[in-house]
Amino acid sequence: MEALAGTQFTFPNQTNFYKGKVRDVYSIGADLLVMVASDRISAFDVVLPRAIPFKGQVLNQIAERMLNETADVVPNWKMASPDPNVTIGKRCEPFAVEMVIRGYLTGHAWRTYSSGLRTLCGVSLPEGLKEHDKLPSPIITPTTKASEGHDEDISREEIIAQGIVSAEDYAILKKYTHALYERGTELALKRGLILVDTKYEFGKHDGEVVLMDEIHTPDSSRYFYAEGYAERQAAGEKQRQLSKEFVREWLISEGFMGKEGQEVPAMSDSWLEEISNRYIELFERVTGESFIKQDYSNVENRVEGNIIKALRTLQS
Repeated sequence: MEALAGTQFTFPNQTNFYKGKVRDVYSIGADLLVMVASDRISAFDVVLPRAIPFKGQVLNQIAERMLNETADVVPNWKMASPDPNVTIGKRCEPFAVEMVIRGYLTGHAWRTYSSGLRTLCGVSLPEGLKEHDKLPSPIITPTTKASEGHDEDISREEIIAQGIVSAEDYAILKKYTHALYERGTELALKRGLILVDTKYEFGKHDGEVVLMDEIHTPDSSRYFYAEGYAERQAAGEKQRQLSKEFVREWLISEGFMGKEGQEVPAMSDSWLEEISNRYIELFERVTGESFIKQDYSNVENRVEGNIIKALRTLQS
């Protein structure tokens, strides 16, 4: 199965190139950013050795839809999506934190809680909770944005004290994060899903706080199936998830959690296909539409050509 493992283009008026964990980001002039969603996959802040067919298309097309669906709530960076794997938007000055919001005690929050800790990023958690329980109200648990290695939990107080974000800007980030999560929860419920937790990234453009990057995708979010949630929780059963948590669980079962000295396990063709199918399932469930697999026979030329055409239009 072919996949888009990465790109290395050179565009007219290109001023910078940045290779993230899963995205290739091109700066065009002073004002534009081209973001290519590759098929790379990361877990525990480590890029895994094999790319997942159609994953980038899933991420980009869900993000495009969700940016459109939330534009009335929070201003965002998107200007165009000229290719299934590409978004072009306003170049912003990013805040060096990711705004993680959690409505349920799951994943990293549960692992922290089950270790005995009752505070996460300066937020106190009540006693007596079980894995996947709904929290009394959504909590924000920010992380630093590491260019390399692991993102780290950080509290609001530490963010402000260290001058990472001003108190005034953090108040806006907090307000926008809650508003986006509320809208995302509404959109998910229409599709029979629960938006369990997610993360948002923000920047500034012309002095305005703007939502950047992806939103409500399987890489940035976790979903449960709403039907049967309460019954499964009452019975102590595992929740039905739509997220990449199953990839993390597989890595943990293979003895890998991104720690020093651990070796990433080999990924078979059948496992790659399983991951790809799970991403496609999430696309179809979240959007309510059938996923149309794009032609990968000459994917890099397709992506490059569509970007060049779009940049001509945007810069004319």
